[in-house]
Amino acid sequence: MKRILVTGGAGFIGANFVRHMIMHSDVEITVLDKMTYAANRASLSGLDEQRVKLVIGNICDGAVVNELVPQHDAVVHFAAETHNDNSLHDPRSFVTTNILGTVELLEAVRRHGVRLHHISTDEVYGDLEFDDPQRFTELTAYNPSSPYSATKASSDMLVRAWIRSFGVVATLSNCSNNYGPYQHVEKFIPRQITNILDGQRPKLYGNGRNVRDWIHVSDHSSAVQRILESGEFGRTYLIGADGEQDNLSVLRLILELMGKDERFLDWVPDRQGHDRRYAIDATPLRHELSWEPRYTDLRLGLEQTIDWYRKNRDWWQPSKSDTEKRYSYQASQAAKVAI
Repeated sequence: MKRILVTGGAGFIGANFVRHMIMHSDVEITVLDKMTYAANRASLSGLDEQRVKLVIGNICDGAVVNELVPQHDAVVHFAAETHNDNSLHDPRSFVTTNILGTVELLEAVRRHGVRLHHISTDEVYGDLEFDDPQRFTELTAYNPSSPYSATKASSDMLVRAWIRSFGVVATLSNCSNNYGPYQHVEKFIPRQITNILDGQRPKLYGNGRNVRDWIHVSDHSSAVQRILESGEFGRTYLIGADGEQDNLSVLRLILELMGKDERFLDWVPDRQGHDRRYAIDATPLRHELSWEPRYTDLRLGLEQTIDWYRKNRDWWQPSKSDTEKRYSYQASQAAKVAI
């Protein structure tokens, strides 16, 4: 593979993947991105313009997709609406992008015989009980609980249907919660970090005991590269780094690393349908493709992430105010519904 089309490549995980591939391979990359609020041109700054090209366009636009796909050896599909809170307030946009956009890509790769890798989430499996010894595997039944996870589950099933019905050459991956540089400030870890940097108290949903399985975004990128290079066509690979931590513990670690008392936080009402626990079993990826994560110490990963946000205020500051206003509005609307 010498030419890769990366959809959503100006977003958090996509941009980190583009940077990873430019550093660790000799590929040329075209980024197709609609440039919503969650995308940022600056996330691709400093990359070799001879090897990275940005095309502003929508994956739901069949003409654009059909023009770009045959120019590439593979498509890596990151583009999606991803924020759970937003899916509760505007589910239709998630259906449009995550389902209909994926159909456009599937039809294009089918038509032109191009290999596809589809990026998804562990949230399609629903959640686990806190004391359940089980973890998600590629055979776990789907049980999505939010409009976001439901639309990602739908897109996964569409990819599998196109593989079986039309012989599309594709792989899939479902990854646990990512953190690291270039993540939008609406997400849990960067929101806490940037609140503290702005002198504000972090916000924590419910009792903070919801568990997430954290993985550094660079480890996600290396896993996707390994699947692209060696993955078995038609397979789904789960990507995780054994990073289970409850939200309160993560926030307390951030507060400690940033020199704040562990009580320096505000408790806010829990999110509707808030999943209890995610946990990934990435054994096949490790054993069959010999992949291992680098960031197995959450403390070290958070230290580096905090340092990045501290040094790159110009990247995140422009979106911070609008994000907090949106959270305030959503909270007020939820309060009205509760009444």
